[in-house]
Amino acid sequence: MEKNSSKDHIALFIDCDNISHKAIEGIISELSNYGVVNIRQAYGNWTKDNLKNWESKLLEFAIKPIQQFDYSKNKNATDILMTIDAIDLLHTKNIDSFAFATSDSDFTPVVMRVQQEGIKVFGFGEKKTPAAFMAACSQFIFTEKLMSSDDENIGKSTVKEVKEVRKTAAQLQADKWLRKLLDNALNQTMDEFGWSNLADMGAYINNKSSFSPINYGYKKLSTLLKVMDLYDLYLDKSSKQMSVRCKNYTA
Repeated sequence: MEKNSSKDHIALFIDCDNISHKAIEGIISELSNYGVVNIRQAYGNWTKDNLKNWESKLLEFAIKPIQQFDYSKNKNATDILMTIDAIDLLHTKNIDSFAFATSDSDFTPVVMRVQQEGIKVFGFGEKKTPAAFMAACSQFIFTEKLMSSDDENIGKSTVKEVKEVRKTAAQLQADKWLRKLLDNALNQTMDEFGWSNLADMGAYINNKSSFSPINYGYKKLSTLLKVMDLYDLYLDKSSKQMSVRCKNYTA
């Protein structure tokens, strides 16, 4: 999606039991395109060895660790605390956007609650993340797409996945869901000559889905559309606004 220059205040909640420490740099870098991540909180039982890799990341990115002991077996008290803190923050702080980094569908209700207040929610999680959570977010990005291939700790399988992340024109054209989403957005926002303002298209897509061009390997919607080779793009140099129209458009 196209970024804007506004400096929104963003609150980031990280479920460290369900997010790799390797993804945090990419998450914060992506969020910085939309505003200032002035609240950064990471949740987990920090007495456990499986969270040791997170310790250096907490210091590097000024993330506040929130300790939550496991009160009983097979019960995730971390999820409950993270949800409570998010709802508390919703009513006590001036937050423009929320971000949840988790692959756990248990956070779907809290995301929907935040959305009810008209607040945008960014979601970050692995490809295994349940569809319900992804759909509830304003925009959802796979963390695998945000991991740097030159990370010295990154696994071989992940390196391969990062290299293959960018979809080709043929792959984009063959994606029926993507084609329908883009065509609907264009049809709903175009003028009498078939042209649509790219920003209007992006806003429509954002309201209808959790789509992000990053999941297809592209930073911007405009770049994805250009590579897809199904749309004409025109940049007005005076207004710096881009317009889009189907290549096969007929009045």
